[in-house]
Amino acid sequence: MSDLTLILLSAGSSSRFDSTVKKQWLRIEHKPLWQFVAENFLQSGLFSKIILVAAKDDIPFMQNYAEYNFVEGGDTRQASLQNALFHVESEYVLVSDVARACISETMLQRILAKRGTADCIVPYLHITDTIVYENSTIDREKVKRIQTPQLTRTLILKKALHTSTKFTDESSAIVAYGGTREFVLGDEKASKITFIQDLNKLPCLSEPSSDIFSGNGFDVHAFDDKGEMFLGGVKIKSQYGFKAHSDGDVVLHSLIDALLGAAGMGDIGMLFPDNDNTYKGIDSKQLLKAVVAKIYSYGFEIINVDITIAAQKPRIGSYKNKMRQTIAEILKIDKARVNIKATTTEKLGFIGRAEGVGVIANANLKYFNWKKIG
Repeated sequence: MSDLTLILLSAGSSSRFDSTVKKQWLRIEHKPLWQFVAENFLQSGLFSKIILVAAKDDIPFMQNYAEYNFVEGGDTRQASLQNALFHVESEYVLVSDVARACISETMLQRILAKRGTADCIVPYLHITDTIVYENSTIDREKVKRIQTPQLTRTLILKKALHTSTKFTDESSAIVAYGGTREFVLGDEKASKITFIQDLNKLPCLSEPSSDIFSGNGFDVHAFDDKGEMFLGGVKIKSQYGFKAHSDGDVVLHSLIDALLGAAGMGDIGMLFPDNDNTYKGIDSKQLLKAVVAKIYSYGFEIINVDITIAAQKPRIGSYKNKMRQTIAEILKIDKARVNIKATTTEKLGFIGRAEGVGVIANANLKYFNWKKIG
């Protein structure tokens, strides 16, 4: 079926989901939700191209999981769809939301069977409850619950969306433009994930794997007689600072790499390049907070971290407890799960010569288990 392109919308911010995790990154066993949904469509063999629309910052990480035609999303669903349509050349396009995760082959075939009978084919559900609008009861036989995916003629959809009017689905834009719409029966199991409680209503979703993911980080910084010294987010009394683009907190830099390593998200230099003046002199706690927020939003939880600081000087024994507390608060875990060790190199090497500090960090992550909600 070479005249059919699939667009999967996955650029939303999950503002109503009430979780630190973006719903497109919830894990189904090991797969993020967006990958799980895309693979289900891919297995049908019906599409000449699959376009996956995602947030700009998500795309580099998504490319580690699978090869699709990734397109940067816009500020709204409609803007994201327009961005994707620039890359569609087929006569027909099927548009769906990654948040609608359990679309059966039977439902898909019902939609495709109507191809050509109208400009847009729309799945819907009957209303069984009484419907009241303001203070008037509405005839529920005249009300439909609209679902996706929706099958549309590509050219008319492009034209229909070329407007300042905002639409919540394709069929509304098509009808407003003067096109035709035909309805087919949808499926209750194809409900959209809007709130976190919706997850347990979807039988096609398996719970996340219980595997644990480990990562390590290593960093060194040389001393500098200018500036202040920070280690583990704590100001250290010292006559030295560190030579660095940021504040040089070698403990937090190593920890960031350990967390990114466990999540498979690259390294600190990829996220915060040292040739970017945005990060010049920045407090490394801000960098760590940004990484932690990203890790949680991508469906992980932090289990524990273990940090070894190698330094001939300064002596940090009196600072370790404050470092643990500071790091634990940023990581959103108990202080007992943050371990900090200090050692020397017996006066060997550049550390032993008191020219700088080296740090090794290890971190363990697991997937957020949405099955335990509700």
